[in-house]
Amino acid sequence: MFRNVLIIALGLAFLYALFTVGSPFLLALLFAIFLEPLNTLMVRYVKINRIGAATITSTALIAALIGLIYLLIAKIVSEIISLIRNLDFNELNAFVLQALDRLDALTVNMPPDVAANVRVYAMNQIQSLQGVATQLSGYTFDVLRTLPGLLIYFLVFFVAVYLFSYSLPTIMNSFLSFFEEKSRDKIAEVLLNLRSAVFGFIRAQFMLSGLTFLIAFVALLILDVRYALAISFLIVLVDILPILGTGSVLVPWAAYSYFMGDPRLAVGLFLLFILITVFRRIVEPKILGEQIGIGALPTLISLYVGFELIGAIGLILGPIVVIIYQAMVKVGLLKIKIRLE
Repeated sequence: MFRNVLIIALGLAFLYALFTVGSPFLLALLFAIFLEPLNTLMVRYVKINRIGAATITSTALIAALIGLIYLLIAKIVSEIISLIRNLDFNELNAFVLQALDRLDALTVNMPPDVAANVRVYAMNQIQSLQGVATQLSGYTFDVLRTLPGLLIYFLVFFVAVYLFSYSLPTIMNSFLSFFEEKSRDKIAEVLLNLRSAVFGFIRAQFMLSGLTFLIAFVALLILDVRYALAISFLIVLVDILPILGTGSVLVPWAAYSYFMGDPRLAVGLFLLFILITVFRRIVEPKILGEQIGIGALPTLISLYVGFELIGAIGLILGPIVVIIYQAMVKVGLLKIKIRLE
């Protein structure tokens, strides 16, 4: 029993490190596994050695990734630049004055204590908006400071893709050599299940992000919002991060629209926030469960427990731990039985 617990603890620690400091190597390994069938086909039918096949497929994949990222970033940046150029920060003072007038009208018939609390809360929100407006340049410099780190990250990722593609069979054999001969087939089956689940998880995230983007884009077009494409991408990005969520964009925006005298847009944005939130909470466990091979309820539990224990990374590690556990039980590597006397 102690041995099983120790193995699980070490495995969890390794997975946590892999998804944090080791993330460029993890991504490179996933892409190398994705390319492995193509490498095998090229070696078999094109009659070239493995290094040549891996070089061709890895180069093609990296070129496609760079092209796709460039097109997406170019489109988003162009719309964001256009948005910033059209922002008039002088309107901020007018917004504050108008918001205060509306606040006085709303609180005139309230009890004094309630009205005071409402005013304090509203002033805090207005000051937050002012702070965001004045700190935009600071955020820009922060982003620029992260560019060297991102460059190193992607450089390590690109090099690791080639290295993993060149030596993936050797790496697999070396890993299996740590286990007894009779256990290697079982470990290989666990790894196969894990590979299918990881790619299923990635497919599920793309599906959820695509559906979220579609909902946001259509809703913003209906609301006649400018720069709907860039804003929809922003909503998808913050929706992926559980610490932020769509509410960090849509709720302040709705409040701003209301105080600026556009209640139609404010109500529409708030309804969009509710729609996306409900959609994600209902559909996410089902899509994840179907793609990674576990039920909706275990998926929901693993997502919640993982997030509560270790934060955002737990949303990935939680389902993976369940998958590994189920695979190990299935092949007989892990046997937990409770005996009551």
